[in-house]
Amino acid sequence: MAISLSSALIRVFLLCLLLLLASPLPRAVRCQSDPEVDVVEAAAEEGDDSELGIISDDVTDFGNGSFRPAPGIDTICVFPKNGGKLVPAGEETELLVGLKNNGESDLEVIAIKASVHLPFDHRLLVQNLSMQGFRNASVPASAQATFPYIFGVSKYLQAGNFDLVGTVIYEIDQQPYQSTFYNGTIEVVEAGGFLSMESVFLVTLGLALLVLLGLWINGRIQQLSKKTKRAPKVEVGTGTTDASLDEWLQGTAYTQSASIKKKKK
Repeated sequence: MAISLSSALIRVFLLCLLLLLASPLPRAVRCQSDPEVDVVEAAAEEGDDSELGIISDDVTDFGNGSFRPAPGIDTICVFPKNGGKLVPAGEETELLVGLKNNGESDLEVIAIKASVHLPFDHRLLVQNLSMQGFRNASVPASAQATFPYIFGVSKYLQAGNFDLVGTVIYEIDQQPYQSTFYNGTIEVVEAGGFLSMESVFLVTLGLALLVLLGLWINGRIQQLSKKTKRAPKVEVGTGTTDASLDEWLQGTAYTQSASIKKKKK
């Protein structure tokens, strides 16, 4: 029984090791989780009804085409108060996109879009997220600004790790450009739940390992106790003698006295 428990314990440990090795490692991306980031909001342009970063209802249709990034434009992103980058399925999640214009011309932010992909192959698209448009979102030369992006993944999306690719589209001198501000891992969790299915599985696996370890220790203790109970018993009596002992004592005073006693009887 102890051998079978030991082999089962070894199999479970190997399975746990394979699951850890198969899990996708987080990728290094230029994104911060701390909401305190060194970017400031650019001032709004002068004039009536001109506010920076107001989300517009109509977004220019850029199709599926992609543009090259403009030189001198740096991007950064922040998940406010969300260091684990948790995205509840079916609920809205907010991130902040920072732009720094190191060029010589003003920059006009047009829209922000994102998509969700499988972590092991970006060619496998999971979901296209909504495109969020802006108006009067100008970033002057040698200035920086932040823009909010609110998105939500499908409520039917299974909990787990996915890759999020976020892109900001902007114009400089009426020429469209785009830059990727985030390309890394997010964790989709069930709405209203603090634990994902992966976390529940790991907790259950840990409890199973503890139970198997307890059974193995109990089996070892029982084996040791059985060995102690099987110790040989020594019987003391006068009715029997060992033949080897008689042969060793033959010719001594002990055998002579024993023979005299027998003759007297």
